[in-house]
Amino acid sequence: MMCQKIDYIHHNPVKGGYVDEAIHWRYSSARNYAGMDGLLEICYEW
Repeated sequence: MMCQKIDYIHHNPVKGGYVDEAIHWRYSSARNYAGMDGLLEICYEW
């Protein structure tokens, strides 16, 4: 269930037409989950 929620949040900017891919949204943690550097460090343990 948690993974579904995170996926939903990551893809909101894509569905809204702001970016083509979730990792392109500057303020998203999608970059972190894709193995790239994001703006902030996130905790993966939940």
